[in-house]
Amino acid sequence: MHKTFALLAAAAVLIAPTGQARVLRENRVGFQPATVILQADPAPIAQRLLAAHNRERAALGLPPLTWSASLADEARQWSQVLASKNEFAHAPDAVRHEHGENLFMGTAGAYAPEAMIGDFISEKADFRPGRFPDVARDGEWENVGHYTQLIWRGTTEVGCAVVSAKGWDYLTCRYAPAGNVIGEAVF
Repeated sequence: MHKTFALLAAAAVLIAPTGQARVLRENRVGFQPATVILQADPAPIAQRLLAAHNRERAALGLPPLTWSASLADEARQWSQVLASKNEFAHAPDAVRHEHGENLFMGTAGAYAPEAMIGDFISEKADFRPGRFPDVARDGEWENVGHYTQLIWRGTTEVGCAVVSAKGWDYLTCRYAPAGNVIGEAVF
């Protein structure tokens, strides 16, 4: 039976075919140099990633994000770093240039761009409107941080990139201006 892996920046999670999740603590070795994924889908990956963001924002009555080539380039560079080093971690603040960041890692080719962004959106179930960081039903903002960045009213631009290496896809999305600002309302 084929198992699919989805790892989010807030936590490493194994998604089994049953839909149940458990913490994954696996050290993968033998990574090869990363290559940028090429999509066979007729719509370019950038359009699909942007559309997935903007569908959720539209559902909440929020203005759409615009695509930023410079943010996408930063995202590509970070995804390549993660893939080449076999790491999964947010970029240091100095590398992010005060931009927001969402990360996803999953089995290569197993996730459409919409599903990758859908993992960020799935945090909506634990979200409650309010001022950051008091925005999670369980009091743990980390459980909704991808979602709040995606729907942050003050964010106007996004740029994302997917890189593939040795059986894994790495998605990095960068946001400007950054969301998840302490004391500010999410939307």
